[in-house]
Amino acid sequence: MSIMTSAEPAFKIKTGHLPLLQLHILTTEMTKLKKQLTERLSQTPDFFANTPVVLELTAIAGLGAGIDFRELVSFMLKRGMCAAGVIGGSDAQRAAAVKAGLGLFSDVPAVNARRRAEDQSFSVTGHYAPASAAEIELPPVVAETLAPQEGALPAQVLRPTMVIDKPVRTGQRIYAEGANLVVLAIVNAGAELIADGDIHVYAAMRGRAIAGARGNETARIFVHGLEAELLSIAGCFKVFEDGIPQNVRGLPAYIHLEGSRLVILPMLH
Repeated sequence: MSIMTSAEPAFKIKTGHLPLLQLHILTTEMTKLKKQLTERLSQTPDFFANTPVVLELTAIAGLGAGIDFRELVSFMLKRGMCAAGVIGGSDAQRAAAVKAGLGLFSDVPAVNARRRAEDQSFSVTGHYAPASAAEIELPPVVAETLAPQEGALPAQVLRPTMVIDKPVRTGQRIYAEGANLVVLAIVNAGAELIADGDIHVYAAMRGRAIAGARGNETARIFVHGLEAELLSIAGCFKVFEDGIPQNVRGLPAYIHLEGSRLVILPMLH
């Protein structure tokens, strides 16, 4: 009988980058907050699907009253929203969040600078911002090199284009870190594509597409058949609670950013 002298490691700790939804809290009135969240989520009941959400507290940092984070986290969980932590806020608010079991995220100046003063409610158009998180496991892919686009990504972090030639399944998440992403097959509903550069989908796009995930405002999204659940570029996102506009629904389209607004246009044949 042999005796093991060393144990196999049971875990690894690594750094990584993962885009996370931010819920910007604009009031400390829990009744008002829960009422408006309920109304919004009733319009898109399956949008979050247990997706981690960061609570952004910058707008209430100067308010004296705090938030009952335990109550808010419980409320969110019952509606499919998983609060992962907080960003911004006062020292007291951040301390209260920690006591409630939430994590603390570093601020993202580039994202907060794009917040508009008129954003007074959680809308179908908002911010989808990068934050540190667990490493993403990627499936094997075939990679090819494309010439970098001017201003698209800093040359020192540009990597070969990631190419996916198989359908992206529901629940699957693919991240092209520091690169463009090309998908040659269908992207099913509930799947998620993330790229620090551009995203090209040469088939039906039915899931979520997040381009310019680390703040690249010149990133673009190109799809052969637009049926997406969510589109995002450089932190600005849009969901389609009223359906995709008829002029681009199911058709080739490209998406770019103008200021803090996503522009969706049909591609010319």
